[in-house]
Amino acid sequence: MTGAADAAGAADAADAEGAASAKRALEIAGMDGLRAAVGRPLGPTGWFEVTEAQVDRFADATGDHQWIHVDPVRAAGGPFGGTVAHGYLTLSLVSLFLPQLLAVRGFAMGVNYGTNKVRFPAPVPVGSRVRATGEIVSVEEVPGGAQAITRVTIEREHGDKPCCVAETISRYLV
Repeated sequence: MTGAADAAGAADAADAEGAASAKRALEIAGMDGLRAAVGRPLGPTGWFEVTEAQVDRFADATGDHQWIHVDPVRAAGGPFGGTVAHGYLTLSLVSLFLPQLLAVRGFAMGVNYGTNKVRFPAPVPVGSRVRATGEIVSVEEVPGGAQAITRVTIEREHGDKPCCVAETISRYLV
């Protein structure tokens, strides 16, 4: 199975497994719908399992082969008791989770415009299941459309702190 197919299969499995606990994505129609959604809780999404294979592929893609991510034997004696996902791998899951949190209609397209603030309060041990909740914190008109800032919080099953809290910026273009 290819890496892309493996990731897609894992996402499909997470969707199927988490469907019972996940809420349906909030349907938002145009600028008025975006404004009305500010402050409204989003999610949770379905659960997604983070595997060593995903962590290893992320290490290969980024060149970050630090032992806490890719060496299970050495990491077993390290500060986390095993390998952990890269913080930026955890952040990248926002792309998986955002469409499960909200579906914005009435624009020609939406694009990732960046992030304002990102924090990683807790690690994601390999084998953990994570999911996300969110909240649109602000919306403003910009030339050609709208800009929304959404706070996405990724949590680990049975964790006591979030693994990632990110303020993402999306542009919705007419």
